[in-house]
Amino acid sequence: MLITGGRVLTGSGACLEDGAVLVGGGAIAAVGPRRELEARTSPTTPRLDFTGTILPGLIDAHVHLVFDGGTDPVAALDAATDDDLLAAMRERAGRLLLSGVTTARDLGDRGGLALRLATEIADGRTPGPRLVAAGAPATTVGGHCHFLGGEVTGEAEIRALVRRNLAAGAGVVKAMVTGGGLTKDGPKIHESQFTPGELAALVDEAHRAGVPVAAHAHGADGIEAAVEAGVDTIEHCTWMTEDGLDLREDVLRRIIDEGIAVCPTVSPHWRTLPRLFGEERAHAMFDTVRRMAEAGTTLIAGTDAGVQRAGFDGLASALTFYAHLGLGHAAILDMATTHAATALGLGGTTGKIAPGYRADLLVVDGDPLTDLAALTAVRAVFTAGRRHEPSPASSGA
Repeated sequence: MLITGGRVLTGSGACLEDGAVLVGGGAIAAVGPRRELEARTSPTTPRLDFTGTILPGLIDAHVHLVFDGGTDPVAALDAATDDDLLAAMRERAGRLLLSGVTTARDLGDRGGLALRLATEIADGRTPGPRLVAAGAPATTVGGHCHFLGGEVTGEAEIRALVRRNLAAGAGVVKAMVTGGGLTKDGPKIHESQFTPGELAALVDEAHRAGVPVAAHAHGADGIEAAVEAGVDTIEHCTWMTEDGLDLREDVLRRIIDEGIAVCPTVSPHWRTLPRLFGEERAHAMFDTVRRMAEAGTTLIAGTDAGVQRAGFDGLASALTFYAHLGLGHAAILDMATTHAATALGLGGTTGKIAPGYRADLLVVDGDPLTDLAALTAVRAVFTAGRRHEPSPASSGA
């Protein structure tokens, strides 16, 4: 199949005008000028012509398909059966896909439902982005998201939980290093949950299996502990303390030097945060992300889809936050493609348009290198070469 476009963004700001992508067997066979690839194909080769931009499919590196994105996702979770949840998760995965997300990392579910859904998608039984799922996140007894089934005490139980998740097909291990806002009766959001030995055991067990560790960490102490333990990504990374924010430059330097990616989990409705948290606090939080970016931190895109006010079609809106901070559009697109793919352990198979990579592609009207709003004008999405087309009602929404 030959897919042509007004331009092809191959990755890291590289743009090929009047380009084309040749797809075969679910992979990219070639990419180049339209005329050159036309000469390599026969008249019977299936062909799709677009006037807009072809770019790598987007990656949302932090979602929770088990949550509904409503005003009280935990109550909705508690009220649902596993069968009802799985049906709802299939629909949410479909929304992610049609918004242009071809890969998503699910960082915590109940009963291994996201792992089951990942298998359905991989087998072609359910449409959705390729899922890298964690299963039940490790937490303390009564700790953050304890209702997802990952309560553990001590190093032996932590290792056993990691092994169970890996045996069920987990492609990432999630650790709730600090408290969080969803768990009203748990530790405060800045408070640490595990001992250094427990975190070290979790990372060791995951890394023995070649699986990365994602650390939920809002508190500055928890962020430092996660870095010390050798995690691979830090989620949220808000540097909270009991009294405010404390971005520790020495810890940030280790994050950068050790290649730990940070996923700030920006809400699609980030513009409302000053009203919700207060102008001063919200802008201080924004500034920590700016400071991390300016220092050279590898940032990856994630929305925390499923929690309050975070739906499953909001990645494009969330990316505008980084433009607000002053990042260039090419760098922002890298966060949602090449950098995210590398952080998820998929940098050799997806995240850019190159021969041998999976044909995970997004076609939009306009040019996102000059206007990020172009990402909302979705014309087609391809996962491993299979086309998914938004309905006329949702196109361009």
